[in-house]
Amino acid sequence: MTIAEALADRIGSVTFDRLPDEAVHWAKVAILDTAGCTLAGAHEDCARIIGQAATMGSSGGDCLVFGSDRRVSPLDAALINGTAAHALDYDDCSDTLGGHPSAPVLPALFALAETRAVSGRDFLASYVAGWETETRIARGVNFHHYTKGWHPTATLGVFGAAAACSHMLGLAPTRTARALALAATFSSGLKTNFGTMTKPLHVGHAARNGLLAALLAAEGFTSSADALEHKQGFLHVFNGAGNFNADAILADWGTPWDIVSPGVAIKQYPCCGSTHPAIDAMLMLVREHDLTPAKVARIESWTHARRLAHTNRPDPQSELDAKFSVQYCLARAVVSGRVSIEHFEGDGYRDPAVRSLLPRIISEAQPAKVVDDGEHFGADVTVTLTDGRVLTRSVPRPLGRGPTIPLPAELLEIKFLNCAQRALPAAAARGLLGMLRGLEGLNRIRSLTDAMVPPERMAAE
Repeated sequence: MTIAEALADRIGSVTFDRLPDEAVHWAKVAILDTAGCTLAGAHEDCARIIGQAATMGSSGGDCLVFGSDRRVSPLDAALINGTAAHALDYDDCSDTLGGHPSAPVLPALFALAETRAVSGRDFLASYVAGWETETRIARGVNFHHYTKGWHPTATLGVFGAAAACSHMLGLAPTRTARALALAATFSSGLKTNFGTMTKPLHVGHAARNGLLAALLAAEGFTSSADALEHKQGFLHVFNGAGNFNADAILADWGTPWDIVSPGVAIKQYPCCGSTHPAIDAMLMLVREHDLTPAKVARIESWTHARRLAHTNRPDPQSELDAKFSVQYCLARAVVSGRVSIEHFEGDGYRDPAVRSLLPRIISEAQPAKVVDDGEHFGADVTVTLTDGRVLTRSVPRPLGRGPTIPLPAELLEIKFLNCAQRALPAAAARGLLGMLRGLEGLNRIRSLTDAMVPPERMAAE
């Protein structure tokens, strides 16, 4: 039995009734969070441009473009909403994946669910099946895959989308295996494009292609059963011989479910997760010592070399570039006492107060001797004040980075409402929040997406 065939058997065995309560809980948290992030990203330039280009000459369809009253084809919806979900880099993370697990999966699932009668329980089961698939493949390839320069959110997320959609379609294992093999061919995404519109496009592309893989397999489209392990297949081509562990992909499926342990990480800040522990440390010092730029002579931060590789940007030149600049994020924390969506919009990165502080910030990789390769989400920050005092703070993991240090429910609600209200009125956002909290009780997912249409546009129909 090939890897794709063995995974297909496991995917088909997932049911809502067999999921532990913890898996359902964290799935609902992740879906709520991703829905909010998608609504917030719906009007970003990358999503707007994709929406125009993808639907040029289109006559419409059944699937909602989040935060609007537009309905397009399922594949176009997955592409557009997938791009929007990651537009702000505010969506959830996975330690195992080395990226963002929900953004490539949920837009594909929402689009597919709108074309058929899908309950909240069915939706949750398909989502968990997709999460488990992409993270199990990640266990076999990371972190060589990540370090080499692939963008796992996209290169592995396409497998999650294909698995989730195959599950929702109720495909037989042989056809689910074909969908996974198609996903192997569709897999793409390079980290060199971080800090540009192409990064969220990776995610929209993965969502669309995962859905396409499942739809093709459902119609009998063929693919190679050994597309993962073949010498010219995914594992060898993407990672290279000796740089993957195929056995890890199939071991311990669902024991525990990866969404439970190590679990879903929810972001506090709308920027690269690799900057978050440093931001946490900096904000603690700002609040404890009432820091202002005038009091700061020098800031030094240390993060894992793997994390610093794409966040060492001392002179960001765009709002997207700023999301991947640990220096900008630290400066913003001092200047504003917080880090929020508006700080990455327009000319925020040109703020004179931030610009004057940037030359005083030095960011380096943590010394190898103090880095535990199994824990690479920490940061150390030292601030030297103009009066000569030296302040330090270390954060082993940012708040929200997994179920052991969850983002408190009240902060999750604040984040969701702040995001959703960028597309919906406050009352509509709160109503949507209630529906998402009770997701397992919904008879049809279409009722949820209907609630994402701005009321004034719904009334105009």
